Amino acid sequence: MPDTTRVYLDFERPVAELESKIKDLESLSDGGEVNVADEVNKLREKAADQLKNTYEKLDAWQKTQVARHPDRPHFRDYRHALIDEFSELCGDRRFGDDRALLGGLGVFRGRSVVVLGHEKGHDTESRIEHNFGMARPEGYRKAIRLMDLAERFGLPVLTFVDTAGAYPGVGAEERGQSEAIARSTERCLTLRVPIISVITGEGGSGGAVAIASANSVIMLEHSIYSVISPEGCASILWSDTAKSKDAANAMRITARDLEALKIVDRVVAEPPGGAHRHADLMVGEVGDAIEKALKKLEKLDGDALVAQRRERFLAIGREGLN
Repeated sequence: MPDTTRVYLDFERPVAELESKIKDLESLSDGGEVNVADEVNKLREKAADQLKNTYEKLDAWQKTQVARHPDRPHFRDYRHALIDEFSELCGDRRFGDDRALLGGLGVFRGRSVVVLGHEKGHDTESRIEHNFGMARPEGYRKAIRLMDLAERFGLPVLTFVDTAGAYPGVGAEERGQSEAIARSTERCLTLRVPIISVITGEGGSGGAVAIASANSVIMLEHSIYSVISPEGCASILWSDTAKSKDAANAMRITARDLEALKIVDRVVAEPPGGAHRHADLMVGEVGDAIEKALKKLEKLDGDALVAQRRERFLAIGREGLN
């Protein structure tokens, strides 16, 4: 039976109708008078085929909607499943603690690590607490503090990116948002320990790059990664957010586009319907991708890690210029 609380996107309506019919038939069967097993199985197969066909043909704007799906696994889900003995570390030692960007120490498959990630929240209360994943300057300064700690003790850094962008409020700007983002980006690039980033949902602008300037960048199939949101792009280019779909399709923000451009190193396939339909499976596969990348990077010393990271980012765009 489908989850009655499941959120369907607009383009998933045919699937929603089929799954609703399955639910209705199963409720009839519960009475014991009508055997509808064969019909239910046929509808399930049809719904599965419809879902698979739909997700094989998603355009960039539809992928944007999937990346923003409220039920998509968030940082807390990855942390609970992949990080043992987690100890959260709070505060930037200057202003306060930012709840949009969380981090701490833990153990990933037998390795001690520092882990960081944007947390959007799963309900109204938690979304407000975590400011919908939009970090303020103190969040990025906390990230810098934790990366310093990682380098001091020789611990790999794992980051999970899922943000529409850094918080653009007046208070954040007063406290030096751009400077904090720049310094966090710089710290990523100068780390003498491995850093691996996973784009799990939205990778929005400098708010994402600040913790994603890594040796290895992994991206989920239906995530997005962009310098600006499609809505922001449409507003600037056409003064019309109704053209967001056109902007999304023009910006090449999807995982496969970015892999071709060598901006991301690996794309992790998602099941039909997106990561939220099989969250446990998805989290495990992300863990496998991180472990594989980490095994390669652990062979490099500090100088080699910095050089590899530098060359990785300087190489972006070279092929298009030659």
